[in-house]
Amino acid sequence: MKSLNIGDSSFVFTCTVLVMLMTPGLALFYSGMVRRKNALSTTMHSYVTMGIVSIQWILIGYTLAFGADHGGLIGGFNFFGLNGVGINPNADYAGTIPQSLFMMFQMMFALITPALISGAYAERFRFPAFLLFTLLWTTFVYDPVAHWVWGAGGWLHNLGALDFAGGDVVHISSGVSGLVIAIVLGKRKSLKSVRPHSLPLTILGVGLLWFGWYGFNAGSALAFNDVAMNAFVTTNTAAAAAGLSWMFSEWIINKKPTALGFGSGIVAGLVAITPAAGFVTPMSAILIGLLGGIICFFAVNFLKSKFGYDDALDAFGCHGIGGTWGGIATGLFATKSVNSAGANGLFYGNAHQLLVQIIGIVATYAYAIVITLVILFVIKLFTKLRASEDEEEAGLDSSQHGESAYSQLTLDGGDSELGA
Repeated sequence: MKSLNIGDSSFVFTCTVLVMLMTPGLALFYSGMVRRKNALSTTMHSYVTMGIVSIQWILIGYTLAFGADHGGLIGGFNFFGLNGVGINPNADYAGTIPQSLFMMFQMMFALITPALISGAYAERFRFPAFLLFTLLWTTFVYDPVAHWVWGAGGWLHNLGALDFAGGDVVHISSGVSGLVIAIVLGKRKSLKSVRPHSLPLTILGVGLLWFGWYGFNAGSALAFNDVAMNAFVTTNTAAAAAGLSWMFSEWIINKKPTALGFGSGIVAGLVAITPAAGFVTPMSAILIGLLGGIICFFAVNFLKSKFGYDDALDAFGCHGIGGTWGGIATGLFATKSVNSAGANGLFYGNAHQLLVQIIGIVATYAYAIVITLVILFVIKLFTKLRASEDEEEAGLDSSQHGESAYSQLTLDGGDSELGA
């Protein structure tokens, strides 16, 4: 049995703090893209999610995800209220760091995942419905899927599915659920007047996400070793490649390279490399990023218009589609030369791994769709999901929270497209 390692523990502690920074980064990324009358409500979605999930994770979330296995589907209640979770390592997950540190690291993933969904329902979801949805979705979607993939005894884990840092668990689950809620809520009113009110905020958010993602991916090695360093390199590589490929795609199709496009490409690349980071080479990461940027660009710019749904901030286009490509790419490019605990993919002689990856993706899609629909149905029994037309017109900052992000600021002479 391994003992505590100070180097590993210090590394994972640092990565935990980096991942925590991603949710405030997401708040900036999302809030800059909405109209100014919804900037605070959009920010609240990320921050209040941190509050809700922090308590839920301590009480039941961690034990449902990482407790004793029940049928490969869910963890037991042996860690309820963090019972027995302390300084001693849990050899099933990380034998050289305290289990309490592993718990906190995993908490940061649980925090950001439901916050990602808020990009799909921005500017029209009522705050009481948001509170209920966040709690129920984390409990009944995130925790079980985390157990399937990462929990000792989880059925996808036993099947051999590779998801280094959350392609299925974080990005597909949130992106697909975001698509469902966007369809159920319907489109925002006056979509022609929807423009980002502060792109500098959004770009700052991109920078913080990129910075925090080093902890997200490299930290998922759960030790300071060669796999962690490979994940560090591949994360940066894919982000850069996808930023460039999205930018050039936009330049060719729309005739202008935009700051929002390059930033969105960075996020798409980070999403795409997440399941693969600790299993693929840097050269493969370039291809994953390049294709990820192009795929997500077309998903964001053409799928919405073709099918008519209003995924406000492209949660599905970036996270659902990007995570799907990343999961498939893992089945193509994974190699045991990078991580002996992983598997070879199709391009390294193992076609079965691609099949396993697809099974994991399809299962996550199906489960997230069904349970999200059930959760929304239950919430509708107690409260309205969508803000009224008057509340939406006034903006959720005012109608839901009684405040304004820019009460003393006039842009473009008043209630222009930026302010509306």
